[in-house]
Amino acid sequence: MKLNIDRFTLLLLGAIVLASFLPVRGAAAYWLADAGTLAVALLFFLHGAALSRDQVIAGASHWRLHLVITSLTFVFFPLAVLPINQLAPRWIPEDLGLGFLYLGVLPSAVSSSIAYTAMARGNVPAAICSAAASNVFGMMLTPFLLIVLVSTTSSGDFSVLEALQDIALQLLLPFAIGHGLRPWLGGFLARHESLASRYDQCVIWLIVYSAFSHSVVSGLWDKLPLGAILLAIGLCVLLLGLLILVARTIVRWLGLSLEDEAAVVFCGSKKSLASGLPMAKVLFSGHPGFGMIVLPIMCYNQIQVIIGAVLAQRYRTRIEASHSAPE
Repeated sequence: MKLNIDRFTLLLLGAIVLASFLPVRGAAAYWLADAGTLAVALLFFLHGAALSRDQVIAGASHWRLHLVITSLTFVFFPLAVLPINQLAPRWIPEDLGLGFLYLGVLPSAVSSSIAYTAMARGNVPAAICSAAASNVFGMMLTPFLLIVLVSTTSSGDFSVLEALQDIALQLLLPFAIGHGLRPWLGGFLARHESLASRYDQCVIWLIVYSAFSHSVVSGLWDKLPLGAILLAIGLCVLLLGLLILVARTIVRWLGLSLEDEAAVVFCGSKKSLASGLPMAKVLFSGHPGFGMIVLPIMCYNQIQVIIGAVLAQRYRTRIEASHSAPE
């Protein structure tokens, strides 16, 4: 297992290096985005086909777990970034402080959260419900929470209906279709469980390469000073470590299972780059420090996928060991 962890982590680092020197651009970027959309839809289709009806109902009705994840995403995380903003402008640039406030109010990352939960053998139904709900409500909560934190008004409008449509078409519909076809596909997926796990990893690699390519093309290495990048990376690592620690503490205090802990850690600590960058273009349109504002989002996204891969493998080892242990 240790060899597998090292190999997959190296693959993720290789995706970042590849995107830094050979980022996807132009028409190829659109093609890769479409491929990623289809890959994520297929991922949800397979999860829907692999899960039983009892598992889906249990995941949707697990209100304590959903409450913990929502609180981590939209309450604790915004409070955690407030001290960072207080460092501006003496210790960090004001735009960088604003970027961390914006990072704190973003919704959870959907595809990577669920892919990591699946890789870890965690509570996938609950992760699907929580991550999807986070993005639906995040489109409405993010601008409001940002206004509260920075005491300013937003001049942009968000297409809530479009966000709901994307969630329904890309996540919920494939999941429902796959679940409807479970009587025909469930046995096959159970016999080839390792193939589904490898597909999860392939989707994660595609997400990492596509997201980091977008960051590089947007001017990550050209427009931002090295000192600001290093400072942002350090603060993002501290934030992620704090969120993981708080998530594990709350779950264990509530007495939830190890599968639930994996879902809470991955859904509650992640932030969505796919939602964050488009919303940032609306909220901060024409802002001269736009690159500095989105720096925390880009750094945190890369850190969370690398650390998440290691955590997913460790959770998988522990969960499989607990299932194989004698009663």
